[in-house]
Amino acid sequence: MKFDNSFEVPLPPAQAWALLQDVQRIAPCMPGAELTEVIDARSFKGRVAVKLGPVALTFAGTARFEELDEATQTAKVKAQGTDQKGRGGAHAVVGFALVPVPAGTRVDITTDVTLSGAVAQYGRGAGIIQAVAAELIGQFSERLRAMIAADAPPATVDDAAVPPPPPPPLAPAAPIGGIGLLWRALMSWLRSIFGRG
Repeated sequence: MKFDNSFEVPLPPAQAWALLQDVQRIAPCMPGAELTEVIDARSFKGRVAVKLGPVALTFAGTARFEELDEATQTAKVKAQGTDQKGRGGAHAVVGFALVPVPAGTRVDITTDVTLSGAVAQYGRGAGIIQAVAAELIGQFSERLRAMIAADAPPATVDDAAVPPPPPPPLAPAAPIGGIGLLWRALMSWLRSIFGRG
């Protein structure tokens, strides 16, 4: 299944481009994600936990930047993972494109996801999966903007002032899930269906 999302960050494109490649720094902003190993500058291992009502899924796998084009500020990431309880797997190809906007940079995301095994049964409704992805990206972007704001220098600079200590590392985001998420995803999916009529 394919779907598109976007979010904005309050940074110029050059800074946003550098930040979005810093996986170790931004991974804690993603709900339910845990970076477990840096294989090399482009390859990573990790886990992602998602809960939909009574169904809790935890995928362990790898992600790799297959393409990084600084001139066009576009990237492609391939990711694959398997559910730790053996219920199937997920493969995704995610494209990113940075676009300058008045408030900073918009990040346009195109995702192509394939689910296999029993996990595919949970993802039968593409609208539900899209709504969950939108919720994940929404929470990620909120935490990312909060991290950027915390790292921003003070508005006024006093040469005699002692620089503030570096901000503490961002605590990992809690796994996304629960009844609230399922309800928001269901309502979003129903709005998309009835909105077509």
